[in-house]
Amino acid sequence: MNAEQQAQPPADRIDTSTPHSARVWNYWLGGKDNYPVDQALGARMEEMFPQIIDIARASRAFQARAVRYLAEERGIRQFLDLGTGLPTANSTHEVAQASAPESRIVYVDNDPIVLAHARALLVSKPEGATNYIHADLTDATTVLREAENTLDFKQPVALMLLSTLGHVTDDEAAASLLNSYLGAFPSGSCLIQCDTIETPETSAGSDEYESGGALPYKSRAAEVMRTFSAGLDLVEPGFGSISLWRPEQPPTGEPVEQWGFVAVKP
Repeated sequence: MNAEQQAQPPADRIDTSTPHSARVWNYWLGGKDNYPVDQALGARMEEMFPQIIDIARASRAFQARAVRYLAEERGIRQFLDLGTGLPTANSTHEVAQASAPESRIVYVDNDPIVLAHARALLVSKPEGATNYIHADLTDATTVLREAENTLDFKQPVALMLLSTLGHVTDDEAAASLLNSYLGAFPSGSCLIQCDTIETPETSAGSDEYESGGALPYKSRAAEVMRTFSAGLDLVEPGFGSISLWRPEQPPTGEPVEQWGFVAVKP
């Protein structure tokens, strides 16, 4: 469904009594599209795990670097961004189309407030295209069906899951979901993926996040996360802290406990 054809969601569809990951993430990034319930949970998480602010910023920077790399060095012209979140600087279409104006981008999220801002995600270069699908990323059948209105699945597609696969808390279900998407795409397609690795601090943060009423988010052991690249060819420098993935400037401070990779389907 094209967001350009949708009306703004009614105010009563936006649940302001329960925190939502897109809005909490927006709070950590210093945005204004969040509510007191999101701010309260975000602040508690920041007290427990101060690195969360660095993780949020590092994730956005990693996303931009990975998209730019795929567009400029791999020739990728199609991107499926699952768990988009609220529009912010250096959104996928801005980065991809700055390098390749003909790029086509489909965003997917299930938060009505993201839908309300979807038009900001649809400002495409005339040579390319953008679209927004209001759906749950776990509904791969629906997402793929709608995405095919914009993307050509006979050509390589970059699948993006940044700080979102942790919401699929069962490891086998998460791996199966990735396979459902990647199985629809041809050789040369890519996966950009990152999430928080499991440490005592991040596990406590995940517990606090869930107890605060938000959709559960599972931090995973690094060796489990590494298995999500099974059958794919990792792009150098491989799997590790996203702070260290092709940084544009020498990294400062401790690498964030958000690990990820870019990989290519052979």
